[in-house]
Amino acid sequence: MARYGMLIDTTKCIGCYTCRLACQRQNGLEPDEAFVRFEDRETGTYPQVGVEHVPLQCMHCEDAPCTKVCPTGAAHIGTDGIVQVDQGRCIGCLYCMAACPYQVRVRNSKTGAVDKCRFCHVSNYENGTEMCTCVTACPTHARIFGDLDDPDCELVKEINRTHAAPIAGDLTKSKVFYVR
Repeated sequence: MARYGMLIDTTKCIGCYTCRLACQRQNGLEPDEAFVRFEDRETGTYPQVGVEHVPLQCMHCEDAPCTKVCPTGAAHIGTDGIVQVDQGRCIGCLYCMAACPYQVRVRNSKTGAVDKCRFCHVSNYENGTEMCTCVTACPTHARIFGDLDDPDCELVKEINRTHAAPIAGDLTKSKVFYVR
């Protein structure tokens, strides 16, 4: 079974929000609901100041705090290793939102249930698309998706080449890696 992951290269990200918009469209989200949020961080010192755009989404943690606090089991790790939310079981208690150290869960304004990035590659793959929507939409190719257990996968090669790391180290055993 594949262990899916993603690399986000903030040195390539221009903060255009195309990944966010593509994700919103793919998942039928309202304009104020997004599975991808951005943090802009100032870099450098005057007069050489810049901005680093950091897209944040569900990190699909192997040690996911959100799954530990969910009273109904709606938030769980699927057999494919992807952190999921069973919309039918979610009671909207928001415990998972409070537990997520990355603040990337969203409350659906229509249903009251919580949702998040689903690594849509898996469902897209079954429909003949080979990538997550956010990956294919990115005009600067700042995102790579793949199997973390496949040494020949472009994702693994880039993680090794760039020394990419999860944004919070080993805090939650995140499967989303960042080049910074």
